[in-house]
Amino acid sequence: MKGIIFTEFLEMVESSFGLETVDTIIDEAQLPSEGIYTSVGTYDFNEMLSLITQLSAETDIPIGDLVYTFGRYLFDGLGKAHPEVIQSYQSPLGLLYAIEDHIHVHVKKLYPDAELPEFKILEKTDTSISMVYCSSRGLYRLAQGLMEKAFEHFNQTSEISYELLKDDGTEVKFDVVQHGK
Repeated sequence: MKGIIFTEFLEMVESSFGLETVDTIIDEAQLPSEGIYTSVGTYDFNEMLSLITQLSAETDIPIGDLVYTFGRYLFDGLGKAHPEVIQSYQSPLGLLYAIEDHIHVHVKKLYPDAELPEFKILEKTDTSISMVYCSSRGLYRLAQGLMEKAFEHFNQTSEISYELLKDDGTEVKFDVVQHGK
């Protein structure tokens, strides 16, 4: 997993729960990296799972809720790191429609070893999109948070629902309906 995900996660933890919580979850997780990350490095996904698990234990917030909240937080961090990606789109649906064919292509150029989820578009209209999220990591709640934040970024509202196609969350169907414009 790319280091930018780890650095953004720890920034979110610090801003939401304080530096002491960051130190606690790093200590408790007993990470091979010792919690030292650079945004361009690549780290074991299991370290992220350990950090999230420890944060859940420390805060009594369910893991899924933390992953979702992180998705919302991550949108802004990725937008600051790569503003050219978001600026290429005039609507949140346009951005979502282009995840696989443009955004992930751009990410792969920057980070050739990045392991990205796959988004299969099932149907798209002017006001909706249905797609299937596929990833062995099962971070569909992260994707949900990113999608919701995309609508906020474009000053739009939406209804985002999902259905687990596999119980472990590795395959999830999202139905997104834009309200208003």
